[in-house]
Amino acid sequence: MIHTYTHEDVVCVEGIVKRRGRDSSIYVFLTDGMLIDTGPKMIEESLVPFYQSSSFESVVLTHSHEDHSGTAAWIDQNLHVPIYIHDKSVAFCAQKPDYPQYRRLTWGIREPFLAHPLKKSFHSRTLDWKVLETPGHAHDHIALIHEKTGRLFAGDLFLGVKTKVILREESIPTLLSSLRLVLSHDFQALYCAHAGYIASGKAMLQKKLDHLENLSGEILLLHGKGMDADEINRTLFPVHFPIIEASEGEFDSLHIVTSVLAGHEQLESCTER
Repeated sequence: MIHTYTHEDVVCVEGIVKRRGRDSSIYVFLTDGMLIDTGPKMIEESLVPFYQSSSFESVVLTHSHEDHSGTAAWIDQNLHVPIYIHDKSVAFCAQKPDYPQYRRLTWGIREPFLAHPLKKSFHSRTLDWKVLETPGHAHDHIALIHEKTGRLFAGDLFLGVKTKVILREESIPTLLSSLRLVLSHDFQALYCAHAGYIASGKAMLQKKLDHLENLSGEILLLHGKGMDADEINRTLFPVHFPIIEASEGEFDSLHIVTSVLAGHEQLESCTER
């Protein structure tokens, strides 16, 4: 099931996916002849009529996770529209991925497709976009920004102000650097792949940065008092979120703590040299 609406000449396509009895939103955006992300395979049947009735000459993926690239193969095979992604993932996209079972059940499995490497800028139908490398959530994550129109397509950079769980491979220190990079640019509206259109996008992204900086400070303070990662996690995140069990620990609040501590240790090591 999808819902379609428009903000600032951007068509926002909200896909609804049932996850453990709850509805989860995943967005595909279309602006100036450019499609941003393709949603998961699970909603391909709903997205195909939108693709067939829309006009676009390019597809840009914010990263290679299956909920963002799941219908890229259909576009590649049926519309023959070029698809672009960070050069780190061009080869990965051409392969059949191996995802944990819970992700297969939630999002489906994306098929292999041909992708082209993104450069530092991208030209859509009439606009030139800056391509910002924004790792942290994923090693190949990018954001698209057009400062004159004040629009930011942020992929999974935002998601929400408060971060409660992250993937095992995510890095909070790296994410902080990405947030600071994006916030150094001019924009107002933010288009988030899971939260949709956010009119006061820059202010909300700043709130996320502030929250993560404060959270990182709390983690390091407790660590300085002698607490280990598990003790810090229980102190700061007393609620055991259902996704921890559902993902068999791939998502966990503990990963927030360990990534902050790892980043701190790395910084100290570099300082000592």
